[in-house]
Amino acid sequence: MSTPQRYIAHFDLDSFFVSVEVINNPSLAGKAVIVGGSKDRGVVTTCSYEARKFGVRSAMPMKQAMQLCPHAILVRGTRGMYSKYSNWVTDIIASKAPLYEKASIDEFYIDLTGMDKFFDVLQWTIDLRQQIINETQLPISFGLASNKMIAKIATDEAKPNGFLFVKPGSEKEFLAPLPVNKFSGVGESTFKKLKWMGIHLIGDILKHSEQSLEDELGKWGKDLYRKAQGISKSVVSMGREAKSISKENTFIENISDENTLIIELVKMVEKVGYELRNDGMLTGCIAVKIRYPNFETTQKQTTIDFTLSDEVLIKEAITLFKKLWRKPQPVRLLGVRLSEFTNQTFQGNLFEDHTTQTKLYSAIDDVKNRFGKTSLQKARTIKKEK
Repeated sequence: MSTPQRYIAHFDLDSFFVSVEVINNPSLAGKAVIVGGSKDRGVVTTCSYEARKFGVRSAMPMKQAMQLCPHAILVRGTRGMYSKYSNWVTDIIASKAPLYEKASIDEFYIDLTGMDKFFDVLQWTIDLRQQIINETQLPISFGLASNKMIAKIATDEAKPNGFLFVKPGSEKEFLAPLPVNKFSGVGESTFKKLKWMGIHLIGDILKHSEQSLEDELGKWGKDLYRKAQGISKSVVSMGREAKSISKENTFIENISDENTLIIELVKMVEKVGYELRNDGMLTGCIAVKIRYPNFETTQKQTTIDFTLSDEVLIKEAITLFKKLWRKPQPVRLLGVRLSEFTNQTFQGNLFEDHTTQTKLYSAIDDVKNRFGKTSLQKARTIKKEK
């Protein structure tokens, strides 16, 4: 019996926050709109295509954005309204799709593998997109391909408000002319390294052997070689809240020392923070979990301004831990979980110079990609030798 052809659709709501603002205030339509923080200290969350024509981009300091586009209309935005529209789109997809994953507030994957026996998968996906547009008035783009990676890149190429089908077997041809930083995980330092190696486009990767890439870039080189061939085995996880990142540690011996517990907590936060950034996401919710020797388990969570910052996540995790832990009871298991993701850049508790912070984490994560997740750790998590 032959293996069914994989078909994965990736849907992405275009300039989602701006689109919601326009629906609720039609006078904003066709104008340069920026969603973000204050003019002096904020960063751009997202902006309309009219503002992008002047060079405004997500994560740009607001002061710079207003210099580039002084006539732009600044909107602060509210997360509750965005969640309402996101859930509306989710309900439409859930009513139609055989298997779907809500990857973030404005991003969805649908697995249509095997469905080509019953209907034209491209036409079905076109019809679903049109239904979402008709019912919500939100612009939305999609990519359809043989795996999640290709589908997501296809969506980016289809924007704004379009769609693109990469037929199975044409993955390498589709990827070849695209810049290599189209791949998630290619940070600034890795991108510079690749250009130094003469790799500017994805097609250039396959001019090198897998071994030479691994020699130059570590295990990331091997992964990059696989991606350039259009290979991705990532699966679509079922459900409305399928996406979360968590780490737990069950201790060999119960721990009641507060400093030791906090050190373990910080280590776990660093690991989930690394995975968060590797997925190109920000998180809006963090939870801490504690299990005691009698197996009683408690958990506390809090919503936060969307962030990718280890510093913010560590601070929130420690605060939750101190509220949750019934000191001095010993702890059997400790865990941390991130949820409520977005691939948009929110104004939040980030450094004022968001670009500098992003570059810093990109450099740190590049090292972790090459030498392993524990190659860089905070000083407080490294046990001193006696």
